Amino acid sequence: MKFTDGSWMMRKGVQAHYPAHVSETEISDRNLKVLLPCHAIRTRGDTLSGPNLTTTFSSPMPDVIRVQIVHFEGAQDPAPCFELEEQSRKLAAAETADSVTLTTGKLSMKAPKEAPWSVQFFGDGKPLTSSPPKGMATVQVDGEGPYIHGQMTLGVGENVYGLGERFTAFVKNGQVVETWNEDPGTGTDQAYKSIPFYITNRGYGVFVNHPGRVSFEVASEKVSLVQFSVPGERLDYFVIYGPTPKEILEKYTALTGRPALPPAWTFGLWLSTSFTTSYDEATVTDFIKGMEDRDLPLHVFHFDCFWMRQFRWCDFEWDPAVFPDPKAMLKRLKDRGLKICVWINPYVGQQSGMFGEGVKIGY
Repeated sequence: MKFTDGSWMMRKGVQAHYPAHVSETEISDRNLKVLLPCHAIRTRGDTLSGPNLTTTFSSPMPDVIRVQIVHFEGAQDPAPCFELEEQSRKLAAAETADSVTLTTGKLSMKAPKEAPWSVQFFGDGKPLTSSPPKGMATVQVDGEGPYIHGQMTLGVGENVYGLGERFTAFVKNGQVVETWNEDPGTGTDQAYKSIPFYITNRGYGVFVNHPGRVSFEVASEKVSLVQFSVPGERLDYFVIYGPTPKEILEKYTALTGRPALPPAWTFGLWLSTSFTTSYDEATVTDFIKGMEDRDLPLHVFHFDCFWMRQFRWCDFEWDPAVFPDPKAMLKRLKDRGLKICVWINPYVGQQSGMFGEGVKIGY
C-alpha cells in the first residue's frame, strides 16, 4: 500500500508518525526493547502528546533477528497466526551512550539512540540492509484506520525474489505484491499461494509474521526500498541471514516448519480431465491409452470436480449418470498401476444433500 505521493508528500487522507529517538531501553537475556517517541522529547510537556512505538528485538535462533513494532499494546492480536519454532536462548544485547546493539550468530543489528532513528543489519560484520530514518511508522488512513509499516533498504543491483506463488516477473523489483490468496487463474498479479517472505541476492531474507493481508511495495513506492505494511497496531518481522539462498531457506523453514516428504509417486506425471472436458469412464480410459501409446509414463490420474453432479459440490458422491459403478472403475484404473486423485471444493453447495443438514444443525 502506498502512503506517500512522490518523494516528499503524503497521499490525501494519510497521516504518518515516525520514531524520532530512543527514550527508554530495557535489556534482558531474551530481548532488547526500546521506547521510541515519534517526536523529540525535550521537556516534560513533550510527553503529553504524540504516539510512541515500542520496538522489541529478539532472536528465535542463530542468524535470525525478530523485530516487533507495537503502537497500541491493547489492540487485540487477531487469530489465526503462524506457528513458529523458537529456541530459548540468551542474547548478546548491549547499550552504550549513543547506540544499542544485538548479535545472534553471524547477524547483528545496531541502532543510534539519538535522532534520526534507524536500524542497520550486518552479516559477518558487513552491511546487509537497514531500516532507514522513517523506515518504521504508524499510519492513519482516513476511512480505513491504522496501519504499521516497515521498510528495508535495497542496494544497487539488489534483486528481490519470492513472496510465494506468483505469475509476474521472477525478479520482484518494481512490483506491488499483495499477499492475499484468491481464485484468480494463472495470468494475473493475484495468486493462490501467497507467502509473506522474500529473499535478495545480498544474502538475507525477510519474513513478515502476519497471516492476513500484507502489502509489499518492492522498489515500487521508493526505488531504493522494500516496504511492507499491515492494517492494525502491530508489525512483526524477521531478518534472516544466510548468506547463501540455500542457507536462508533452511533457516526460514526451521523457523516456520517443514512439511513431511510426500510419497515418491506424487512426484510423477499427473494427467487431469480438466474442468471443461465432458468425460466418462470411456473418455478417461482413452486419455490413459493415449499416454501408453506414446510411451509416456503416467503415475496419477486426476478427476476434476465433475466426477460429482453439477451444482452439488461438494457432496462426495459420484455422478451415477456418468459413473454407474465407480468402485469397479477405480479398481480397473488402479490395476493399471495408477494412483487416483479427485477434486474437492471447499464449500457445500445449496443443491447438496448436506446443505439442509448443515442449516438444520446451525453450521
